[in-house]
Amino acid sequence: MSLPASDAIISVEHVFKSVTDSTGTLDILRDIDFALAPRETAAIVGASGSGKSTLLSIIAGLDTPTRGTVRLAGQNLFALSEDDRAALRAQKVGFVFQSFQLLGNLTALENVMLPLELAGRRDSRKAATEMLARVGLAARLGHYPKVLSGGEQQRVALARAFVVQPAVLLADEPTGSLDFATGETVMELMFDLNREQGTTLVLVTHDRGIAARCERRITVEAGRIVAN
Repeated sequence: MSLPASDAIISVEHVFKSVTDSTGTLDILRDIDFALAPRETAAIVGASGSGKSTLLSIIAGLDTPTRGTVRLAGQNLFALSEDDRAALRAQKVGFVFQSFQLLGNLTALENVMLPLELAGRRDSRKAATEMLARVGLAARLGHYPKVLSGGEQQRVALARAFVVQPAVLLADEPTGSLDFATGETVMELMFDLNREQGTTLVLVTHDRGIAARCERRITVEAGRIVAN
């Protein structure tokens, strides 16, 4: 039974994405259609080049579809202005990237404080300190990314994503650049925080083990959903 759009935290409705250059038109996504409930965990899986990361970017409102609609918490992302879309994203969405995307001139604590400060939170230092302790980095608050290991940098990125208590967390290959043991630790944290905060979790992953831990597996082949 499909989820009514009114009950969904994310609703992707007949999304197409094409790009055109001198060689012609390339269809990246073709009629993508699904909805996710609050608190749900979903893995988007498929071969390289299948359109997974493009789909994640469109769900986030960072890329625009050629046709179709994405609703986040009931709001049509692409009916909003760019500024309003960014404001909704800041309020509702957290990101975790394979490449961490930490700011090298900021300490771990300052990286995690940043989204709170942008949101005007007065307790940004306290909240960021508590979240870094939650991910096991209480002793690394003043360290810059260049002196942190890959696993530590990914945990800072996780803390930064979860500190705003987002309705949705989007993660693009979150363990792709980590060794197996460190990747397992990061995923445990991600699922623990998902349960604690009630965040809907959407992962793009090549890892079948990670995908199997999610409630939903959305398989994309050549830009189409072939299993959902």
